[in-house]
Order: sequence, then structure tokens, then C-alpha cells
Amino acid sequence: QSTVCEKIMELLGQNEVDRRQRKVLILSQDSFYAVLSAEQQAKALKGQYNFDHPDAFDNDLMHTTLKNIVEGKTVEVPTYDFVTHSRLAETTVVYPADVVLFEGILVFYNQDIRDMFHLRLFVDTDSDVRLSRRVLRDMKRGRDLEQILTQYTTFVKPAFEEFCLPTKKYADVIIPRGVDNMVAINLIVQHIQDILNGDICKWQRGAMNGHARTYKRPFPEPTESSSVLAAGKRSHLESSSRPH
Repeated sequence: QSTVCEKIMELLGQNEVDRRQRKVLILSQDSFYAVLSAEQQAKALKGQYNFDHPDAFDNDLMHTTLKNIVEGKTVEVPTYDFVTHSRLAETTVVYPADVVLFEGILVFYNQDIRDMFHLRLFVDTDSDVRLSRRVLRDMKRGRDLEQILTQYTTFVKPAFEEFCLPTKKYADVIIPRGVDNMVAINLIVQHIQDILNGDICKWQRGAMNGHARTYKRPFPEPTESSSVLAAGKRSHLESSSRPH
């Protein structure tokens, strides 16, 4: 789903805009991994900690940060080091934007957070593709293949089936084939452009008045997840399913 968000940013031309001036930005759930204890960190370094469990995230901080973004505030987002499995002292300043693409593996799991979104997208990707992308990514982080595969079979795949996949039912739109589905991505891009132009459709106005209706419409054919939230003109599009 991170690739889908990046493609959306590219098509909107927002990836070349100074981050202080962007109308659309990407925020990742990965930034909100909880601070580990010494024992948990030792397990993580051995590939024995489950980063795909809902308890692996600092949901309170995530909720507060998103709430502040909806209110148009400048926020500081944690910086997470995936090599050492630790939250760094440095933070990333995120400036107000009209649309926020919020992506992660379990963004629909927590109801308080899930209910903040006005449009929820589930990026549905083949399991072999997810595994191959994970192997390539984790090898770039200096992890050996055996540890990657052990962690995948022990934690990632079971957690996906138990925690992530069931949240697919909360999606308003399902995007099969991820970034290869340009028909779906172009529709989302057009939707965001309508928001930026002030052409907010009726269901969005209803959502802002507390009378939101949910529309589930899979795009042509078929796993990962994504969403949009809005306050006034401010909207947040989120995506969910990139394993740690």
C-alpha cells in the first residue's frame, strides 16, 4: 500500500512540492511502533518479536497525532529505526494538509482510529508478491534470508490472517493488484482532486454531519489495506498491509 500511496502522490504532482506547501501527504503507521523494553528489543534483534500484532503499535499516540492533523495542527511524528528496532530521538515535522494518505498493516483494527476515516481503501495483493517484497526489503535492512523467512512463517503470515485480513470488511473500496491497478488508482486520484477543488460529494458531507453511509465496491477483479478521513476540507486517505 505504500507503493500505491506513492503513485497517488506522483500522479497528483505532490511529491515534487515542498513539504510545507503540500496539499497531500503520506503518513505511515510504521512510525507509531511502540517503544520496546530491553527484553522485547533483544527478541526483535533475533527476529522473535511479533511486529504484526496490534499491541506492537502505540495506538494512543497514533490517535492523538491523527486528531491533531484533522484539526489542522502541525505535529511531530516519531522516527522509527527498523535496523535497531527503536524509536529515535529525532522526529519528523508534519505540516497541515488537505488530504493525508495514512497507510499501514492494521489501520482498521482499532475502532477509535478506524472511525476517523471517511474513506477506507484495502489494497489487495497476492501473497507471493507480499513475501517477495518483504524479503527484498528486509535484506536491504541487513537481515539474513533464514531469519526473514522464519519471522514470516512464525509471525507475519499468521498475524495477517488473524488481524489484518478480517479488517477487509471495513473497507469502502477494495483495490486488487495494488499499484498495477491503474484504473482504481486513477479513480482515487480523481476523488482527491475533487476534494482539493472543493467538490465534496454528498456522502462526504453526510459523514461530516455524522450520517455517513458505507459503500463497498471492489474494483475490477482481485492482501493489504488503505483509507481517507476528513474534517471540513481536510481529508485523510489511508492504506493498510505492509508487514514489518
